[in-house]
Amino acid sequence: MDIRYSTGKEPFSRMNTRELRKEFLVTNIFKADEVSVVYSHIDRIVVMGAMPVKKTVDLKSGFDPMKDFGVDFFLQRREMGIINIGGSGTVNADGKSYKINNYDAMYIGAGIKDISFSSDDAKSPAKFYMTSSPAHTPYPVKVIPLSEAKHVKAGSADDANERTINQYIHPDVLDTCQLSMGLTHLEKGSVWNTMPAHTHERRMEVYFYFDVPENQTVFHFMGEPQETRHIIVHNDEAVINPSWSIHSGCGTTNYTFIWAMCGENRTYTDQDWIKTEDLR
Repeated sequence: MDIRYSTGKEPFSRMNTRELRKEFLVTNIFKADEVSVVYSHIDRIVVMGAMPVKKTVDLKSGFDPMKDFGVDFFLQRREMGIINIGGSGTVNADGKSYKINNYDAMYIGAGIKDISFSSDDAKSPAKFYMTSSPAHTPYPVKVIPLSEAKHVKAGSADDANERTINQYIHPDVLDTCQLSMGLTHLEKGSVWNTMPAHTHERRMEVYFYFDVPENQTVFHFMGEPQETRHIIVHNDEAVINPSWSIHSGCGTTNYTFIWAMCGENRTYTDQDWIKTEDLR
């Protein structure tokens, strides 16, 4: 398990490219028949990936619950969200199987002890992207197919940000303790996400970029609005964004990304907008 410690505004302003990437960029999320785990001290979010190919993969294979989290099992005091960006697969939670197709999501509340993953076809394995945050009360397990997500059209072709925001783990869809999660798809010809930029001091956010074609990339912008930095992001990579940081991106082509938030509240519109002319 990779542990990342919280970095404040002042040291951030002095970090070079290598240091920024080491602290905030998450790579190698999907490894065949393994679970990857990055534990961030920023609001205690955990970013994980599981890609079962030849066998069923147990969530516990990525860490030791007692050693790494001080609990008997991972979700003893946590909740988690899953979005499958690969082939169809199955999530088994405490002996019950849940079919998760491409672009479908799943929420697992606190108290579930045993979780494992499998793919329907080894030639097209499932790719389960997951995030987890602390939880104070259990909520029911729920599968959210793409068709049952809340779909919000936003942006325009003229502004190069025409997109669909698919809200899965969201206050308008289901109850959770603090975790929110969704998927935003940019249309052809659109390359900007989350611009005009904003911060939300009360919540951190992780952006996971995928469907980025080979030889294309995304420039992810972060930092304080008056002192921004960027990180080059390639396919199937994520960036951890502190609450004080903007989180915006521009690609060399259109792409898709998953956003996940946790923190003080779940009010999706609780944002502090930044005028574009005020960015530095």
